[in-house]
Amino acid sequence: MKKLIPFVIAFVLLVSCEPKKESNAITLTGTWRLISAETTEKDSTFSTFNPKTKMIKIINDTHFAFFNHDLNNGKDSTNAVFFGGGGKYTLKDSIYTENLEFFNNRQWENGKFEFTVKIKNDTLTQKGVEKVEKLGIDRIITEKYVREK
Repeated sequence: MKKLIPFVIAFVLLVSCEPKKESNAITLTGTWRLISAETTEKDSTFSTFNPKTKMIKIINDTHFAFFNHDLNNGKDSTNAVFFGGGGKYTLKDSIYTENLEFFNNRQWENGKFEFTVKIKNDTLTQKGVEKVEKLGIDRIITEKYVREK
């Protein structure tokens, strides 16, 4: 009987353990730095990435925010850049939808932008349509971000 008890305990432990589930869910939470950007309008595709600026996107469980500024601390007034925005987002499978609630260009506010996202290693790729009818904007954008550590 004493020899049987360790086997019974081991059996109960093995049966009660739930197998580890692998998650295919995309984890967007974190801080991301823009490393490339392309825009397609009509039949033309071109880079919109500016190496003289730094842009980050911060994503938590419910909200996103992005900030972009020039790397010269605004000292060159002809090339000084700062913009930022944010709002709530949803993520269903690989469909990431931003609801832009705040933006320094107020005409973009209340816009809804849907993207397909994928993460490979530490790189987030986001591709979708930016459409703002009142500004005549209708384009496809592809942005790549690297996770900040």
